[in-house]
Amino acid sequence: MAKESIRRRLAAILAADTVGYSRLMERDEKSTHTLLMARWKEVLEPLVGIHQGRVFKRTGDGVLVEFGSAVNAVECAAALQQAMAAANRDLPEDRAIVLRVGVNLGDIMVEDSDLFGDGVNVAARIEALADPGGVAISDGIHEYVHGRTDIDFVDSGYHEVKNIERPVHIWTWSPKDHAREPLNIAAEPPPQLPAKPSIAVLPFDNMSGDPEQGYFADGITEDIITDLSKVSGLFVIARNSSFAYKGKTPDIRKVSRELGVRYVLEGSVRRAANRIRINAQMIDGTTGGHLWAERYDRGLEDIFAVQDEVTRTIVNALRVKLTAGEEERRESRGKVDPEAYDLLVRSRQAILQFNALSSMEARRMLHRVLEIDPGMAAAHASLSIIALTDFINQWNGATPDNLTQALGLAQEAIDTDGSEPQGHYTLALALSWMRRLDEAEHAAERAIELDPNSANAYTALGTIRDFQGRHEEALALYTRAHRLDPQFDLSLHFQGRALLNLGRFDEAEVAFKRRLLLAPRSDMTRFYLACLYGRTGRHEEARGYWREVLGVNPSFSVDHLRRSLPYQDPHLMDRLVEGLREAGVSIMDCVA
Repeated sequence: MAKESIRRRLAAILAADTVGYSRLMERDEKSTHTLLMARWKEVLEPLVGIHQGRVFKRTGDGVLVEFGSAVNAVECAAALQQAMAAANRDLPEDRAIVLRVGVNLGDIMVEDSDLFGDGVNVAARIEALADPGGVAISDGIHEYVHGRTDIDFVDSGYHEVKNIERPVHIWTWSPKDHAREPLNIAAEPPPQLPAKPSIAVLPFDNMSGDPEQGYFADGITEDIITDLSKVSGLFVIARNSSFAYKGKTPDIRKVSRELGVRYVLEGSVRRAANRIRINAQMIDGTTGGHLWAERYDRGLEDIFAVQDEVTRTIVNALRVKLTAGEEERRESRGKVDPEAYDLLVRSRQAILQFNALSSMEARRMLHRVLEIDPGMAAAHASLSIIALTDFINQWNGATPDNLTQALGLAQEAIDTDGSEPQGHYTLALALSWMRRLDEAEHAAERAIELDPNSANAYTALGTIRDFQGRHEEALALYTRAHRLDPQFDLSLHFQGRALLNLGRFDEAEVAFKRRLLLAPRSDMTRFYLACLYGRTGRHEEARGYWREVLGVNPSFSVDHLRRSLPYQDPHLMDRLVEGLREAGVSIMDCVA
């Protein structure tokens, strides 16, 4: 039969996948496979038929289903999870077949009986964001079904997902109360304006005519943020929170309220060969009024001079006086090799992808930067970050030697240019993981001295104090980091951890749950919530969150945490785990 031509249509796609399938197969391969096939036949297929869907692909431990109706797809997803929960009721937890389900509405390509395209891909990415036993749906699906079903979805915010350029807005639902509970915590109130002149720099638009040059516009924006951040007389929002507005056209007054700053800088970058044109304007976010606008047209080798001009224009407009040390550090900046700068910017984008391949690519680019300009301190510091990231995530054959390598690279950055804060920051991280906490403390304090608006440096110093057992001081530093970078979800996690260690359980619970609003797939935050509930006698909730920990990360190991987290108090982790034991979690489940 001749192959059918490819055609397109709009469809609702349901993606389902089995939680912890590899772990289940390792324990009992034959029984797991038999049980899963029975679930597909006895639970999934009848429900798909009732809701007028069609299974078009099986993926071993998962399925993809097409629906012509968004309402049918969502009602089928909820019915499937309820039926699976009922089918698992008489099974031990370590044998239960638990699904994650995602539903997306999108344009699909049809070839023979198979479906392809963005609509299918996004459904699979959304499924990975669902809670075990729960359902996640896209914003497009939610618009269709809101008010048309009795299913109450919770807004779970925007998420960056693999191989999808734009952030995905998802809504979630679970038949289990404890799975939904973290999403019901009240959002944080808008922050108050600081006493200092305060500013956020939004991602500059790429006007080069080539979408692939977007990385360069981002790099210019990041460097301006870094430059402003070093001015002690300013309050500067961190890159992570500013870039939450990338690709959007937000109301500047809304940005001002959400970030708690008075001024907002926005602009554009046009690059042609080795020349750049930067347009920038500063707006009073409380009124929406424009304060000034400038255009800078230079050769790429003068990019540092351009960034300095932008900073000085802002400083002068806000009547901020640079300290003698800040003036001196600016005078030492000269020209830059265009290729070296381009590679440095590209490497930063690669590092932010946080995976093994991008880590290797970033390392290659940075070594080339140092071949061109051995005096580029930022390249040494970035290489140190890569070594630390590899070690923490166990990528690229990482071993404890990575820590020694990271330490040496951080020291090289400092030896090359001791006035650059990133070298001191990476030195602090390396020393922390090597359990040299007193030395790490001095390095982090020096990073803050050189960059008084560095949320990363405050977080690093807070973590060091937390590991030293100085939890009250750690909490203050984490709170400062979160104010500078309110979209940085880890600062909420760290606040929760310090509060938990201080015995301030109600506040810790709020911090952890707010973190889950921003990072719903976190195994570590779920672990600490499970410990918190165990210590406060809420044992059912403790067991529920522990199940979710293993659902998100089947390889999770408390024993590994005990070995790797450099707490000076050797009994701290034991006190946390005691709450889990009291909740009836098997001790064997808590060790490697």
